[in-house]
Parts: sequence; structure tokens; C-alpha cells
Amino acid sequence: MKKIILPHKVKKRDSSIVRFDRGKIENAIFRAALEVLQEKSRAAFVTGIVTEIVLREISTQYAGRLLDVESIQDIVERGLMKAGYTEIARSYILYRERRAEIRTAKAALGLRDDLKLSINAMEVLKRRYLLKDDAQNVVETPGALFRRVAHHIAQAEKAFRGSRSVEETEEKFFSMMKSLEFIPNSPTLMNAGTSLGQLSACFVIPVEDSIDGIFDALEDMAKIHQTGGGTGFSFSGLRPKGDLVSTTKGEASGPVSFMSIFDQATGVIVQGGRRRGANMGILRCDHPDVIDFIEAKMERGRFTNFNLSVGVTDRFMKAVLKNGPFDLVNPRTKEKVRTLKARAIFDLIVNAAWRTGDPGLIFLDEINRRNPTPGIGRIEATNPCGELPLLPFESCNLGSINLEKMVSGKKIDWQGLRDRIRWGIRFLDNVIEVNRFPLPQIREITFANRKIGLGVMGFADMLIRLGIPYNSGEAVHFARKLMRFIRGASLRASAELAEERGVFPNFDQSVHARKNIRMRNATVNTIAPTGTISIIAGCSSGIEPLFAVSFVRNVLSGTRLFETNSIFEEMARSRGIYSREIIAEIARVGSLKTVRAVPADLKRLFVTAFDVSPEEHLSIQSAFQTFTDNSVSKTINLPADSTVEDVRSIYLRAYHLKCKGITVYRYGSREEQVLSFYSSKEGRESSEIEFVSAGSDYSGGCAAGTCTF
Repeated sequence: MKKIILPHKVKKRDSSIVRFDRGKIENAIFRAALEVLQEKSRAAFVTGIVTEIVLREISTQYAGRLLDVESIQDIVERGLMKAGYTEIARSYILYRERRAEIRTAKAALGLRDDLKLSINAMEVLKRRYLLKDDAQNVVETPGALFRRVAHHIAQAEKAFRGSRSVEETEEKFFSMMKSLEFIPNSPTLMNAGTSLGQLSACFVIPVEDSIDGIFDALEDMAKIHQTGGGTGFSFSGLRPKGDLVSTTKGEASGPVSFMSIFDQATGVIVQGGRRRGANMGILRCDHPDVIDFIEAKMERGRFTNFNLSVGVTDRFMKAVLKNGPFDLVNPRTKEKVRTLKARAIFDLIVNAAWRTGDPGLIFLDEINRRNPTPGIGRIEATNPCGELPLLPFESCNLGSINLEKMVSGKKIDWQGLRDRIRWGIRFLDNVIEVNRFPLPQIREITFANRKIGLGVMGFADMLIRLGIPYNSGEAVHFARKLMRFIRGASLRASAELAEERGVFPNFDQSVHARKNIRMRNATVNTIAPTGTISIIAGCSSGIEPLFAVSFVRNVLSGTRLFETNSIFEEMARSRGIYSREIIAEIARVGSLKTVRAVPADLKRLFVTAFDVSPEEHLSIQSAFQTFTDNSVSKTINLPADSTVEDVRSIYLRAYHLKCKGITVYRYGSREEQVLSFYSSKEGRESSEIEFVSAGSDYSGGCAAGTCTF
């Protein structure tokens, strides 16, 4: 028999040259065979026969020559036909056609994808992150974006005589991002290496009780939003509606009226031409205007650029539990204005949250019990999604590790995770050094405390890889174990940087000094919603469960494409149950619960947000919060038929679990939703959706779309 001599190199579609890999041919044939035969052993048998035919033809035609990818695929088609597997050949041809459609769609975006990302990831990158010329033409690839960011952040190494060179650091940062193992927050992706240079996502701006103070805060907000950041405000210091204005002898209009000015300004300021800004508005539970604040979103269309949370105290919550009285106090005079039943205020909160998703709660005393720099002041506000409690003018930059990439087989690569944590902490500390801050006050306190927030995404994907259902006690136990490890490794990484670079300037006024733990950063961990960066990474958002297993994604200005969880597709193919008919059936409801063709064990693993009870959602949030020094962004998603009492129970339980904040969203409680489920109600017009549908930016969490930034 003639000896098989295979080529050494293959020319890819982008003209790059790579090593010939027969394993890729075997895998392609096996996938096509498995989809048709639905049995691993038979698919493996076919793969062996056809691979031999394909390799012999390649040897005959291309021995010693360069061949291209398209030619290989043509030979695979002929090999399947020659061996008599016409149905498998048809499956393979259809797969090629789907891939060609994807390449065509990416070409329609005017992009070159050098990292093989999804179409939606490419659209998100085009719209928000990739650099453009003056004619709005994209001038970089995803790989070039990550190189730009890595190069810029690595320049911080020049300021220190550390153990890492600029070149080594850049390569490590680039490798983590290119492999989608770690991605920083959006402003870093957008602005690193550009003239803007503002890299932080989260800011808190104080609002002083004067016209000058209010409009100074408005101007500060505008500058921050222009550069891609989000802002949080406590309006608790503003005098209540009807209070005396001494300069004019008139009456104050109150914090809610001034909030509307911030909201309107946000609506017209586009962040670097990419998106509108986002805000968090907080009012203390003892402010005389708290009822107006609670009901601010009851009228449709109001405060669309704000998430709202009532800042509640232990005293208030204890009064709620006892149905006791609670005083409302004028922040200007410090005098009691009126006394109400605490439970009556709480009833208004939970009713408004049931109707609109707002307000959430911020537990101010719990936040300040864990304030890392109590000597500097009390924390009264957070960033737009609540995961960053910050002092006035503080900022913080975030980054998230893709946990799904940390699983090998059914085991966690703990050493690999520790390595990504060390480099992630270094990356975020470097960001502070090379950052261009929008205000001098922000630069001053950010350098003084050096807060950073390393978090995670892909938690739900990791659980699936490990065989752990999200809605199980095992998942809660694992979440604690995982975050304890991340917390410990993050503290050690910051301590190592302190040895190399020194502690943060306000160290002596921090809790770390009391414990005699020298730290580079006042805080190190945050659980953010991740949003679009998890779309780029191709993983689940933050610590949220999957929002659907299969669904329709609205992309490309109206184009609708099926999107299926890649892990489910992989497992379904390996189990021989994958078919387009099953995927379509799943996409009609999003969940696997009612799909008969899916085995029970897969149904247990691939649970979606509305399959998870509120108590199970909260247990996961609490588990992560226990070992997170900043806070945790998580939405408790509720089905449309949930009751006001369900919301009440969630808010009370969050307080007892010592969460720092709580957010709920009842499906359908807002007209503007980025996640929609199929409805079989009579009278449904033909133009309405037939499948679960998600907006291009939606990755999980609040289905209203305004809860994630």
C-alpha cells in the first residue's frame, strides 16, 4: 500500500499559514456523523473509515504542497460520498453552508474576525469597542483591540522596579484577553491607548445642598459619561420639597425634581459615540421625600437612565420587622418632620418594585460595617449596578475572569485560576497608574485608596461543566468555596504588589492596618454583571444563571439568528440527541423543562433564570457576598405571576443574609424589555415573536435592560 505523505502546512481563509492538523479533520467528520447517527461508537467507526480515505486523497494530490482549508473540506465531502455516507455528507455540507453564512454576516459588518468570535460578539465589538477612522470605518480587529489594551496597561510597569518587564507583562495581558480568560471593563477596552484614556467604569459623585453644588455634580456626571463611565449619587443631603430656600425665601423643589434634570442630561450625552450613560440614584429611608422617590418610576417613561435604590438602615429594618414607628428627618435642619409606620414605607417599596423593578435596597449599615477605609468617611452611594459602594469622588476599575475557561474535564484548574487572579490584580492596579481621570478630585482619592474590583463571569457555565445544578445546595456550597479561594488569592496578589510597589496611601486609616496586612489596594474583589464583555467572551453573565438555552438573537439591525448555549450543543451532540428540530423546540420556551427529547440529567444541569427560585438566587448571591469586599450585582428574576408578597419575602431575606443590596425584576413589569418569551395567548398578532428573543447587548440578569451597565 502506498505510503501516506501529508503536507506540513495549511493556508487559512485569512491567508495565514498554520500547521496541518489531522485531528481537525477527524473532529469535523465525527461531528457530522454523530449528528446523523446519534451514537458515538458508530460515529467513531465512520470517522475512522472516512478519515483514511480523506488522508489518502490529500497525500495523492498535495504531498509536499501547500493546500487550503476549502480544499480540505471539499475532499471531506467527497470522502463521505465515496464511502457511501450520503446523509452524513449532506449534514457536513449544511454545516459548511452555516459557517459560510456566518462569515458572510461578519463580512457584512465590515470586520475581519481574527479570533473566531460569534456574530453578535463581533457586532458588539464594532458598535462599542473597535477603533474607527473619521469616516466611521473600523480600523482594528478584535486581536488588535486586545493588543492595544495590553500594550497600554503594561506601560505602568515602567513606574516600578518590579520583577516583571513591560514586554513580559504585555504578552501575559494580551494572552489572557485573546484566550477570553480575562476581560476588563468597557471603558478600558474602549479608551486604552486613545486620546480619551479614561479607563474606569464606576464613579460616585457627591451632590451638595445648593444650586451650585447640584449643577457642579451635573457637570461632573456629564464629563464622566462622555468618557464611558457610570455614576452613582446619593441625593439624601438635598433639602426636602417645600423646605425653605433662605436666599430667595422660596420653597425647595426636592431631590426627585432635581434627579429629573440628571436623567434628561444623561439621555442626550452619548458616551464616546457608543452608548448612553447609566446612573444609580439613592435616597435614605429617613428622608422626608422618600415616598416620592419610591414612586418615581410608577409613571411610565420617567427616570429611564436611572436605577433607583432606597438606602435603608438597620434601625429602619428593625422597625419594619416590629411594625414600629419611624421618623423622617430634614437633612438640612436635622429635625423630625413626621413619623410613619416603617412597615407602611416598606410596603410602598415592595409594591413599587413589583410593579416596575425599582427601587432596590442598599443596606447602608452593612456596607459601612465592611467599609475598608472607615477613617476616610461613610459610604452613602454605589455605582449604577450596585456592586461598587464608593466614597464621594471615588472611582473603581473592574475586570472579570471567565470561569468556564478554568475547567478542564470535570475538574477546576486551581493553579491556572490562581495565576489569572495574580495577573488580573496586577492588570487592575496598573490601570490606576495609566488612567486619565476626568476630574482632579477623582484622581486624588482613587490614588489614595487604589480600589479595584476583580470579579468573575461564566459561573453558570462552570457549574454545568462540573455537573452541578445551579439551583442546588451543592452549587451554594461550591460558590462559597470558589469565592473563598478567589478572595484569598486576590489578597495575596495585592499583598505581593504592596511589597513591590508600596501600600495604598490611606492604608493607615484602613481595616487592613488594624489587621497588620500590608495591601496595595483598599478593595480587590467585585461581582459585576459583566454585560457585553461576557458576550465577547462567549460565556454566561457574572454569577447569573443562563437566561435561555436556545433563543433568537436580534443582531445586525434587525437580523434574527438562532443562538444556542455552546456547552449544551456540545453535550447534546456527544449524547446523540442533537437536532435542529430539538433546538427550535427549546428556542420556543428557552428552558428544557418541557422538551421530552432531552434527558432528565441534562434538564437538571441546564436550568435557566426563571427555573431558579428566589431563595436559590439569593443563596448564591449571599455565598459570593460573604467573600467579596466590595459588593455583588445580581438580579432576582421573577416570573410574571409573582406576587407583591414574593418581593417582600426576598427583600427581608436579603437583609437577614447580610447582603449589601438587592434588586428584583418581575418579567413583564416594564414595557421596554431586552428578553422576551413566546406567548400563545389568543389574539397574538403574526408580527409577534415565536421564539425566546434577546437583544444584541443582553447577556443575563435584569431583562429590562437598564439594570446592567
